[in-house]
Amino acid sequence: MVPHLKTALTGPLLSLEKHLIHEMANIEHWFRIQWLEHAAPFYASIDLRNAGFKLAPVDTNLFPGGFNNLNPDFLSLSVQAAMVAIEKVCPEAHRLLIIPENHTRNIYYLKNLFELQNILRKSGLDVRIGSLDTTISEPTTIAVENNRSLLIEPLKRIKNRLVLENKTLGNFDACAILLNNDLSAGIPDVLKNIEQNLIPPLHAGWSSRRKSQHFKAYDEVVKSFAEFIKVDPWLINPYFDQASGIDFHARQGEDELAIKVEQILNKIQSKYKEYKIEHEPFVIVKADAGTYGMGIMTVKHGDELRNLNRKSRNKMSVVKEGLEVSEVIIQEGVYSEECINEAVAEPVVYMIDHFVIGGFYRVHTTRGKDENLNAPGMHFVPLAFETSCSTPEIDESPLSTPNRFYAYGVIARLALLAASIELETHDPINQ
Repeated sequence: MVPHLKTALTGPLLSLEKHLIHEMANIEHWFRIQWLEHAAPFYASIDLRNAGFKLAPVDTNLFPGGFNNLNPDFLSLSVQAAMVAIEKVCPEAHRLLIIPENHTRNIYYLKNLFELQNILRKSGLDVRIGSLDTTISEPTTIAVENNRSLLIEPLKRIKNRLVLENKTLGNFDACAILLNNDLSAGIPDVLKNIEQNLIPPLHAGWSSRRKSQHFKAYDEVVKSFAEFIKVDPWLINPYFDQASGIDFHARQGEDELAIKVEQILNKIQSKYKEYKIEHEPFVIVKADAGTYGMGIMTVKHGDELRNLNRKSRNKMSVVKEGLEVSEVIIQEGVYSEECINEAVAEPVVYMIDHFVIGGFYRVHTTRGKDENLNAPGMHFVPLAFETSCSTPEIDESPLSTPNRFYAYGVIARLALLAASIELETHDPINQ
């Protein structure tokens, strides 16, 4: 069942959704042309925000970790999409090695890993899991739930190949390696210059990727798409800027950052005035590299950055793996008007290759509609998408379930296309 949602579907967004549904044939043709020119990432998840007057992506994750939150009724969609993805990146693949995050004690991540392995096994692959975690020195079975368990084995490099050595199950030399580790701590030597097909590529990790690069690519994608379907690109695109040379502890670069924040706020205010939106503009300042909702703050005035207290500076200065923040993205804040049981919610759309395979809602009971929801205390509402995001009913209202989520699927695919162009642009081979 779809959870009971309360959303301010009015004004520009309602018109936009109607327009997307009306233009479905043209939109799908447009996407088909794009995927002839660009290779979709193997998988991705897109965080969306629905303000009632604007629907836009706010983050694109190329190492998704929430497959356990998807609707199990759509497992066949995931399996079919995985088959297509594997045929594209490594058609001769028979054995696949997954390299996970080092979250051996995070039960939610382990559930995700179990479901990811399940999808890939059902797509016809022999799948094993090899860990970069040096504490995994021998094959280790970890209970997940309901008598389910994961076998995680230590990686071993032999020349330029990664293998698993197991006397009981036999040795495992994979045709391809799937990273489910975002490389926030950098690229370990064991992964460098291996001859097996590595997906996604190493430069998709946060050791080299930047959010601002992604949204620059998204900006170009949206310009083309919006011109094609004749809509205001701002309705599906958050303003952004980037600042570097930041040291929150030493208070370096904060004035430049504050000025850029005020410039974005002014641009948002102009759009709010144009559309007669009676909300206070805000921006999200967050680390330009990294994930897990760390190093993020809501800002409504530049002076808030000039007057940060010690607690806020500490919060903003470090992200995952203890890495210090020196670059940030300043992103237009998009209100989240969707609520589940009075709690603020945002949709997360999952894709394998260029196919939407489902999604869920990230929900936070103590955060406001102008705050980041990817924070401690969040929970997920699975089974959120009663239908996939790809099959609208042209003759029905945008409020109907298939149409409601079609718009999500369109915006998510635009972000996926941007990720594809981003990876092509920043591929070291093309530099």
